[in-house]
Amino acid sequence: MISNRKRNQCLYCNEEVKGRIDKKFCDDNCRNSFNNNINRDANSFMSRINRILRKNRRLLKEMNPTGKSKTTREKLLSAGFNFSYYTNTYKTKAGKIYYFVYDQGYLQIDTNTFALVEKLEYVD
Repeated sequence: MISNRKRNQCLYCNEEVKGRIDKKFCDDNCRNSFNNNINRDANSFMSRINRILRKNRRLLKEMNPTGKSKTTREKLLSAGFNFSYYTNTYKTKAGKIYYFVYDQGYLQIDTNTFALVEKLEYVD
């Protein structure tokens, strides 16, 4: 932010602001550019995470066309699946933990085998 700004000066381009006395920007472009500059780091971090989550979901969906199937750790890893990123978990009464990427989930059966499932609407 510019600290030596005059009362009616745009925070982004320093041009004169016309209109209301409490107006901070001369137009929408300056307001958007100012806010995009402030949020650039957060946006790039979130974009990277969202790219990973979208890829994980897409891979699970491709490997589970029927809504219930099995696959191996090697197949998931070779396709580029990242086990560190998921959106939520579901713990069964038996203590098993399903990991979900939005509506697509997996359960580790043994060291190398995973059950793939599609989240049903009644599962919270």
